[in-house]
Amino acid sequence: MSPRRLLLLCYFYPPLAGGGVHRVLSFTRHLPAHGWACTVVCAGEGDYWVTDETLDARVPAETEVIRVPGGSVLATWRRVFRGRGDRLPGESAAALRRWSDWWLLPDSYVGWAPRARAAAAKRIARGGVSAILSSSPPESVHLAALPLRRRFGIPWIADFRDPWVGLYRRTPPSAWHRRRQSQLERTVMSAADVVLSASRTQMDFSTAGSGARPRRVELIPNGFEPASDVATAESPDPAWFVIAFTGTLSQVPDTDVFLEAVHELLSRHPEARRRVRVRLAGPYDPSYADRAVALGLRGIVEFLGQRSQPEVRTLQRRADLLALWIPRGSGYRAALPGKLYEYLDAGRPVVALLEPQDEAVELVRRAGGTVVAPGARAALTDELERRYRAWSTNGREPDARPAWLDDFARERLAGRLARVLDQVCGART
Repeated sequence: MSPRRLLLLCYFYPPLAGGGVHRVLSFTRHLPAHGWACTVVCAGEGDYWVTDETLDARVPAETEVIRVPGGSVLATWRRVFRGRGDRLPGESAAALRRWSDWWLLPDSYVGWAPRARAAAAKRIARGGVSAILSSSPPESVHLAALPLRRRFGIPWIADFRDPWVGLYRRTPPSAWHRRRQSQLERTVMSAADVVLSASRTQMDFSTAGSGARPRRVELIPNGFEPASDVATAESPDPAWFVIAFTGTLSQVPDTDVFLEAVHELLSRHPEARRRVRVRLAGPYDPSYADRAVALGLRGIVEFLGQRSQPEVRTLQRRADLLALWIPRGSGYRAALPGKLYEYLDAGRPVVALLEPQDEAVELVRRAGGTVVAPGARAALTDELERRYRAWSTNGREPDARPAWLDDFARERLAGRLARVLDQVCGART
């Protein structure tokens, strides 16, 4: 019997990169082993400012990819600033987002969504599609999928990598905007056959905030690909105490707190200037690099810019300490970023700036990591100093990858999704 086919409607797919790509990519990599072929309807190859050509090699040859070029307002802005490369003009982006919050609902991708819906409808009409999965953000992909469910009558899974951004990550500019965003979220959640959530907390946010009553909710975390699949380990350099962060650094205040803590560490231990190196991998706002220079951290803190996934995973495994922070605010308490699972897979010590209510705290502490409150520069400096002194005395800590992390491998998580798909589409005969 030929496999069933899942149509995945998303914006981010290789060669586009960033945190939003890997979940859907993993579905397309691992679902075929469970009897599900995949068709992806996504944005064009140049419709995001972060790309990684190495991710293309991880797309299965049998995956059907339908690209709908011409992305969001922010994607157009990215093309205007293409020459800036890894340095993201964060203030300009923030201003444009504020403008889009007023005029584009649910998000700045709303102009792309109808064209993506049309492309998906054309593919479904050709036959062979058994189910639809739309993955957000952007939330516009769900509004594109909703009419497809109604028109073709095939099961629809709404996948939420994050809570509805227009309600929880960015404050709606007016009471009307809040009501409208809540109404859209409630409509999507109530109409989907299954709602997937990447964390427990985000679904609590959504159902409480909008009054949504999903028919069925399934928890499928973001998870990780085992490092052995994507990177070749290199021996760390014993001459350096390396602190690493991987991910996008834009509009994240604790980046400044971290840089100040590094500055204070060097003030306490002047010899550390010859021994400590900080490597930040990912696109970044230039203001952070400027701040590092102002703090006298030139040659110590290095902004590496966008790096391929194998390079990122190798950096994680070679680090002596991995640092994690996320944007502040109650809307981010549900965040369980993919890089946290990658950190734990690397087996290296972790220090995280998180609120006690943040869901990520449980994973960090379960793995033996340290949690410091956001903005707590003195406490963070103390932790960096403790780790540095231990390294100076005893050398590099041995790897300590938790055995329970295997439950979050994306191959296993795809198997859970396949079971959900089998159930909503009826048992195989």
